[in-house]
Amino acid sequence: MPRQPDHPIDSLFTDRWSPRSFTGEEVPPAVLHSALEAARWAPSASNAQPWRFLIARNGDADWARFTALLNGRNARWAGRASALILIVSATEVERNGQRGPNTSHSFDAGAAWANFAHQALLLGWHTHGIGGYDRDLARETLKIPDDFALEALIALGRQGPLDTLDADFHAQESPNARRPLAESVFAGTFGVPAFAPASPEKEDA
Repeated sequence: MPRQPDHPIDSLFTDRWSPRSFTGEEVPPAVLHSALEAARWAPSASNAQPWRFLIARNGDADWARFTALLNGRNARWAGRASALILIVSATEVERNGQRGPNTSHSFDAGAAWANFAHQALLLGWHTHGIGGYDRDLARETLKIPDDFALEALIALGRQGPLDTLDADFHAQESPNARRPLAESVFAGTFGVPAFAPASPEKEDA
């Protein structure tokens, strides 16, 4: 199993993954409200809350405009999602009466996205972040102001059976692993491991 943590964590973090097979069923407003409420409580620098969410639900008047943003490969599966959510972030912030650049806008929007994804999973729904979409078309057709950065397009839905998914994606339709902490966490200087790889035997002792 690729999703075995090296240290104790809540199963929420290993249960969340990004399927491409979706049923296309209607997403209840309560699910969206709860996931967005979780996103609302994400941390952000100066409490600027730079994130904004543009939403289209499968079958509504905006659906065609959102699916038109997908690149060719993503369009082959994301059109069966129950909702598509575009996350954008404000690139400026007001501090002490002055407006200036918000250097952490993308970082903070990422925190909001993580909250959204985990709350959706708690309610039995999956998400898949999409970077392959037409940003210029999105800005034009969705009337996104120039002082907002386009982040990711999110597919939300119930996981569907594999036979509803294009066969080209079947090999990818499973949770993947993560590299060990020792390869990502450094002691002061970049590249110097902060600690040795996890040893389950020692932790159990």
